[in-house]
Amino acid sequence: MDIWETAPEIRPGDLILLIGSDRKEFIFRVQPGQEMQTHRGVLAHDAIIGQPWGQTVLTHLEYEYQVYPPSLEQLVRNIRRSTQIIYPKDVGYILMKMNIGPGVRIVEAGTGSGGLTLALARMVQPGGHVYTYDARADIQKLAEKNLARLGLAAGVTFTVRDIAGGFDQRGVDALFLDVREPWRYLLQVRATLKSGGFFGSILPTANQVAALIRNLRRYNFDFVEVDELLLRPYKTLADRLRPEDRMVAHTGYLVFARPMLTAPNIDEVPEISSESPEIF
Repeated sequence: MDIWETAPEIRPGDLILLIGSDRKEFIFRVQPGQEMQTHRGVLAHDAIIGQPWGQTVLTHLEYEYQVYPPSLEQLVRNIRRSTQIIYPKDVGYILMKMNIGPGVRIVEAGTGSGGLTLALARMVQPGGHVYTYDARADIQKLAEKNLARLGLAAGVTFTVRDIAGGFDQRGVDALFLDVREPWRYLLQVRATLKSGGFFGSILPTANQVAALIRNLRRYNFDFVEVDELLLRPYKTLADRLRPEDRMVAHTGYLVFARPMLTAPNIDEVPEISSESPEIF
């Protein structure tokens, strides 16, 4: 049997990745009668619908593109952004370290452009839910549009709020903070995250990490870990295999911890702020 006879066909409404020899990527939904404008010419959606995945299609300038389903990494990397997103190399590690999977309820703050939100919403289905908070309505609106475009907004509750006022949820499985001074919100975290759950945060500088670590102890978090991931891609030339000239190096420190059942010792230990000389 010819393998092409069993290849699944692209259907109207499918989310596709269009990629050419220049490695320029386009991600969009195909709809009958629509057109895709590229820097290499116009491509009719009708020329894609009904084709098998992996097929080559031509623009009106006869430039070749291949059509594939987009990966989660490509979805995160290609979202529309007004803020810096968490890099895919860090997103994948966060998902594993925080045990994110079907049925998980997770709180996230801040939302930003929705890169991590997208990955969380994809991974917690079926049965789970993402509750995401951001203090800026304009930024969160963009994130909501990004997830709606990918069909993932139904699994996310968007809330515009300064998280100093706390979270609406209780007993969630995991909680992730992508904010400048996460140690200032650990009491709110303890009120929302179930005992034994998963806490995570990302920070760009070592002094911020030191402040968070000291305050995690104060609020009775255990098993504190700090990780940094470096990604070095290679040029895929069989006769001259070597690293690329550039690599994705420091993008942030990842901090993970687990809340203990015992109550925090916040009245016994002074708060450590980012301005304290002790953290340097």
